Formats: sequence, C-alpha cells, structure tokens
Amino acid sequence: MLILTRTQIAALLSFDDYIEAVEQAFRAHAEGRALASALMHVDAPEGEFHVKAGGLLSPEPYFALKANGGFFHNRERYGLPNIQGLVVLASAANGRPLAVMDSAEITIQRTGAATAIAARYLARPDSQVCTICGCGNQGRVQLRAMVHSLPIRKALVFDLQADKMPAFASAAAAEFGIEAVPVEDLAAALAESDVCVTCTPSRHYYIDHGDVPPGMFLAAVGADSPEKQELDPRLLPAASVFGDLLNQCAEVGEFHHALAQGLVTRADFRGELGELVTGRKPGRASRDEITILDSTGTALQDVAGAAAIYARAQAAGVGVSIELSD
Repeated sequence: MLILTRTQIAALLSFDDYIEAVEQAFRAHAEGRALASALMHVDAPEGEFHVKAGGLLSPEPYFALKANGGFFHNRERYGLPNIQGLVVLASAANGRPLAVMDSAEITIQRTGAATAIAARYLARPDSQVCTICGCGNQGRVQLRAMVHSLPIRKALVFDLQADKMPAFASAAAAEFGIEAVPVEDLAAALAESDVCVTCTPSRHYYIDHGDVPPGMFLAAVGADSPEKQELDPRLLPAASVFGDLLNQCAEVGEFHHALAQGLVTRADFRGELGELVTGRKPGRASRDEITILDSTGTALQDVAGAAAIYARAQAAGVGVSIELSD
C-alpha cells in the first residue's frame, strides 16, 4: 500500500488534470459506470466529521473512502488546519487497499474542478465579474475555476472576517492578472456580478434572495453538512437548481434546506452534473435565468482524484510503500 503526503500529492496533478478526472467521474455516474455513493456525518463538541465513500467501475475499478474532520477553531487555537483527513483508495475488483493519502489537496482541487465544469453549462458565457464569498483555500480554487471557464476580469471578494480580504484580493490579482477588490457591502457586490461562489462554513444564510440579480450563476459550495447554509432558501424556487448528486443534495446542501421547508420538491431539481456533461439535461436556458449549482462534494470526485494521483505516483515512484498483510 502506498502512503502519500499533501506535498507529494500537490506535485502530481494540475488543476486541468482534476477537471478531466472529475468530469470523467460524473460522466461515468450518469452512464451507470459507478458505485452508489454513501455519506455520513458525526458531530463532535467543537466540530464535525464527515465520511464519503463511493467508487468507479471504469476505466479501472476503484473504491475510495474519505474521512474529514472540520474543526473551524483549529487555526486560531492550535495552529492546525481547520479541515484535516485521509483518503483510502482500494481496488473495486478485489478490495485490496492500494493507498492512503492526505485529503486536503484532493478536496480543495476536486471541489474547484466541479465548479469549473458547471460554469460551462450554467453561467452566461460572457460573464466577467465574480463575487467570491470566503477568503480561504477554497475561495482561491473557486476563483481559479471561474477564471478557467469564463472571461473573468474582476473579482469582488467578501469574508465575514474582513481582515482576510485585502491579502486574498492582492494574491488573486497577482495570480490571475485580474482586478480583485475587497468589499464589505455584499448586496452591492452581487448587483455588479455575473457569477458568485459561496464557500464558507456558515450555518445561516447570508445571500438574501432579493439581492441576487437576474442571470446570475451561483455556485454554492460551503454547505457540505446538514447544518451548513449559505443561500436564502426562498431563492431556490425562483432559480434553476442543479447539483452534483440529487440524493446527496436532498440530505445536505442548499436544496436540502429548501426541501425541508416545503419550498421545492425533488421534481424541481433540474439535473445532476453528470447529466449536464453527457447532454442528458440542458443547462442555462436564457440570459435572465438564475442558475444554482448545489455543490455538496461527492465521493465520485474523491475517487477520481485519488485514482489519478495513485497512477501518477506509481509511474513516478513517489510515496512510501508498506505491506499491511505481511
């Protein structure tokens, strides 16, 4: 079994590689070439654990299980990452454990990859202004996703911890060659924007339904457990809602909140990401349509990233190999 660190993983795949792997995984799911995904959450006194498991049957049969702990006081209290965890990769043909990997880089990159894919189908192709809510690692990769898929020239960056915004904006401008501006008035930023990404651990919505302009594409990324929420649930019945996996979006994420309040039904869900990439469901239908990606984060993305990393690591001779069944 191969053991891989975050630094080793970061050197093995580019963002484009993650996009290719994640798109293939969602395509496989839509075409019936994937295992059923499972999701579990366990609350802890100061945080939470979530476990995601699933697999792909082709081009190679792989299974992955990811266990992440989300403890959002870690950085300030202990100097530790707020999110930590592992991915275990195994053969889906015989169950043999193949690798154990740090989960951080995989989670960050595969989540951004899903947004980059969705933006092709759900955003107006001439979108130029983007609001990013959340100035952490996920905010950076989400902006990278938007710049990758759309002609973004300006980013408006917002965080409930305002002291994070200037450094994030400066780094974004340098990395992407665009204008990046910290904003304190989120409603005004939304009014100016074509697209918006929310990627915070918020447990109460801060995007009000009345502040979202016609034609906006919203990628809602932060709500990956039942208690998290970033969008006003009244927005969902007024928008075209897509997501990674319907069954998962009905349990966690923004669609789950609107569903629980009786504002939508499962029939109102417009389509999964796999249905978009296979052409089985249409994406944006008009310029004024508000579109939402409910991105809850799936085991499909984890197994796709882990399988690609494992193949690269084997070819490059990277990682430490141990024998478990000696």
